[in-house]
Amino acid sequence: MTEDAPVRVFDALKATPTPVRYLLGGVLVNQLGAFVQTFLVLYLTYRGASVSVAGLSLVAYSIGSVFGTMLGAEITHRFGPRATIMAAMGASAPLVASISWLSGPGMLWALLVVVGLAGLFTQAYRPAAAVMLSDLMPERYQVMAFSMMRIALNIGAALAPLIAAVVILVDWDLLFWIDGGTALVYALLAFALLPKKAVEGEAEQGAEAAAAPEAGTSGQAAGGRSAYATMLRDRKYMLFLGAILLGSLTYAQGHIALPLELAEDDYPTSFYSTVLTVSSVVLITCELKITAYLSRLPKHVRVITGHLVEAVGLAVYGLTSRSGAFTITGAVLVVCGIMIAAPSMFAHPATFPAAVKARYIGTMQAVGGAASALAPLFGVFLWTRLGGGFWLLCGVVTAVAGLLALAGVKQPPEPAPAKDADAGTEGTPEVVGGTS
Repeated sequence: MTEDAPVRVFDALKATPTPVRYLLGGVLVNQLGAFVQTFLVLYLTYRGASVSVAGLSLVAYSIGSVFGTMLGAEITHRFGPRATIMAAMGASAPLVASISWLSGPGMLWALLVVVGLAGLFTQAYRPAAAVMLSDLMPERYQVMAFSMMRIALNIGAALAPLIAAVVILVDWDLLFWIDGGTALVYALLAFALLPKKAVEGEAEQGAEAAAAPEAGTSGQAAGGRSAYATMLRDRKYMLFLGAILLGSLTYAQGHIALPLELAEDDYPTSFYSTVLTVSSVVLITCELKITAYLSRLPKHVRVITGHLVEAVGLAVYGLTSRSGAFTITGAVLVVCGIMIAAPSMFAHPATFPAAVKARYIGTMQAVGGAASALAPLFGVFLWTRLGGGFWLLCGVVTAVAGLLALAGVKQPPEPAPAKDADAGTEGTPEVVGGTS
């Protein structure tokens, strides 16, 4: 997306195919009822479980989520996005709804199994949604499409706690019944409204890749182990995954270490809610416009710039003890950095060939999920030892993530077209996973 003509928000919305609108609507509906990860610990302690049991259940859910994205990638590769979304959401619905029946004494192992499976299937739809989005959206608006999906997820994430606050007043168990219900609605929407066709060109590209693999070229192996082996040999994609890992670790500290920092500095709980509200409003209202405005810049420029802006915002959190204004400023800078870099980061794995695209997307999401699961250990351990210096460390780590992302997504300059000495023709080599 480096064309001279700018990408406009209205044009992108107008060019969005109807199935993509249904897909994003299903993502929003599902996210509106996504209560398990946020409220599982509170619910289990409310029902009399110990803090250790509640924490262990959350760990089981997180582990299931990480493996769920990998499972979703494999199912998507073999059976297509629509079937994956239907299967994942249809399986997660009864699992999530049954959590309330397994929270009593003597049900620990059953609870852990169900919660782990719920995490597995709840996250399995995400690679499929990303693959379908990239398949159906015009190439010119690919990054904008992933920005739309992020906004749908963030709107759901912002509204879900408000819905939960009302539901809890009626009955805690309703949280999980509603969560299961929204998953079932998404499965039905996928069955009724999403296109049935599989990923275009997957079989053909897979056959070509198996017949003529190129050493050092990502995305050339189509099947199973060979696809992941090729991915591991792709140094640029490994650097990209390293950026996802480090960036996710530090970004999560805004939800882990920041409330600890505010509590230590004697800010009221309502102030943290204000910080979250400001961040959500800025992201939801501004991301599409910023993505459109920056669309003419090369992908690697957007990626490194966003990480550096976010790094400054995280470092500013270290000044929270001096004034709450620094907290708000840091939050806005972090969100601005995310809006600049994240759409391109999310869209990057979708630029690889259809034969391996689902696996590349699933691996990226699994790495991000693993980082989010490890983030509390990383954050609490270091924050308690470094205090305000922890935020400077987060800024440095995020800047390093930006450098890794820069190296991972930047394409070498294309060589000048070579003329055929005999025929006088020119040819340009194809770049796999190129800049969108």
